[in-house]
Amino acid sequence: MNVRELALRVINDVNIKQAYANIVLNKLFSKHQINEQDRRFITELVYGTIKVGKTLDWILNRYMSRPLNKISPIIQDILRMGAYQILFMDKVPDSAACNQSVELAKKYGHIGTAKLVNAVLRNIIRHPEKATYPTPEEDIALYLSLKYYHPLWMVERWIEKIGKADTEKLCAFNNCPPDLSIRTNLLKITRAALIKRLHSEGAEAVPSLLTPEGILCKKHTTLTNMASLHEGLFQVQDESSMLVAHVLAPQEGEFIIDTCSAPGGKSTHIAALMKDTGKILSTDIYEQKLNIISENAKRLGISIIHTELIDAQQIGDKYPMQADRVLVDAPCSGLGVLRKKPDSRWRKTETLIKELAELQGEILSSAAKAVKPGGVLVYSTCTTEVEENNKVIEDFLASHENFILDDARKYVNLSQQNNKMIQLWPHIHNVDGFFIARMLKNK
Repeated sequence: MNVRELALRVINDVNIKQAYANIVLNKLFSKHQINEQDRRFITELVYGTIKVGKTLDWILNRYMSRPLNKISPIIQDILRMGAYQILFMDKVPDSAACNQSVELAKKYGHIGTAKLVNAVLRNIIRHPEKATYPTPEEDIALYLSLKYYHPLWMVERWIEKIGKADTEKLCAFNNCPPDLSIRTNLLKITRAALIKRLHSEGAEAVPSLLTPEGILCKKHTTLTNMASLHEGLFQVQDESSMLVAHVLAPQEGEFIIDTCSAPGGKSTHIAALMKDTGKILSTDIYEQKLNIISENAKRLGISIIHTELIDAQQIGDKYPMQADRVLVDAPCSGLGVLRKKPDSRWRKTETLIKELAELQGEILSSAAKAVKPGGVLVYSTCTTEVEENNKVIEDFLASHENFILDDARKYVNLSQQNNKMIQLWPHIHNVDGFFIARMLKNK
């Protein structure tokens, strides 16, 4: 099986079975002996084809006599993969992209589909002008959607909320490869010492300006090959996510509940801030995810984290007024982390945002019951949408008079925040989009 066929299998799994590209790729690389050059080619082909997504469909439809969605899914993916190589991979000869796609069409289709693939891809090579996007003056939303590979509904939504210029900056940012962001495990090492260690392991590492534990790796070897990771000297975590534990401001010896806590980045950070004293209850609804939390805690040398399989909507009834602080890192649309998940942007819907807002409110109300009088409740998401963020908090405070909004900005070093609730935007703060609100329960 050649590299393009391997890439095709991954792309088809993502598009048809709703699999996650990173998971399928990791399984592929562990199953097959593939050299580094071919791994890079497959990775670029898979992630690129998936990320460009509906833009490729728009382009292909301009070269076809019948709609793309009227042919078999595997042939659709062969066409997408071929078009991506021709239009977006400069180092791949057009002839190779076309010929290899035709061979795949013969194997997974028939002579008719092979002729179709050949005709469409050769037409793209001969007449690239047909793929020209509409101008911003003609249709700004469609132009941004096609140019930056985002769903049209998402672009239209952002244009309405933050304007055309910021929407373009945000979409462009989402297509930039992120640096590896890691959190120093201060229970074992200082940030300065870890940076030196990372340098010795071939990484280019610089301190984060946003968090005292954060480090950005501009260059690094494969994570699984880094001894410092296995020794528990750091945890992979975005800078904006690290701010959450600081806003929670846990104290040594306290009882903390972290709902929806997998894979444990925030729980382990909280434990480090507590110097591994007290107790943290990390909950989730998936046993496998709880196992990951326990594995991370063990690797990091943390003993105070206890996991429990429980729905966050029931946490308040099981632990009424028992926790000093409760963190609700709520399930959300994830529109703040699109740059890290190229397949996720095409799976989101505007309906999902409305549905999640209701669930988020229910989880927050349950979590509030678990907070002691005088305790702290923190709510966070990795999205940028008001309905999942500010609106959830406003509705909660309106129906829970025993809670007041605290100023989250007091606990972190942030500029450009004009509200007690923190909203980080990827294109403004150069981090994942994140929302954090801190509330106090009356004594």
